[in-house]
Amino acid sequence: MGGICSVCGLPEELCMCEQIAKEQQKIRILTDTRRYGKVVTVVEGIDSTDIDLNDLARKLKTRCAAGGTAKEGRIELQGDHKRKVKEVLEELGFSVVSR
Repeated sequence: MGGICSVCGLPEELCMCEQIAKEQQKIRILTDTRRYGKVVTVVEGIDSTDIDLNDLARKLKTRCAAGGTAKEGRIELQGDHKRKVKEVLEELGFSVVSR
């Protein structure tokens, strides 16, 4: 039998800490133009202490079929994928701020 979560006080199998952390973050999705007119989709506002940024970047890159990176608290994807990234993040339980 598992222990008790030190943050929420629930048993570990019922722990809601990660779900609560996902819902509380204000994530913004925007596009940026880099050298030679290349478009990059930038996802920012994710707190990397609560969420594994590299794992989330890997999921987004796979679902968008694009290259990218996670650095400085931001995820950058090659190409314009704003609509697809928003759909994927909402499926994963994040709240996305629309502009």
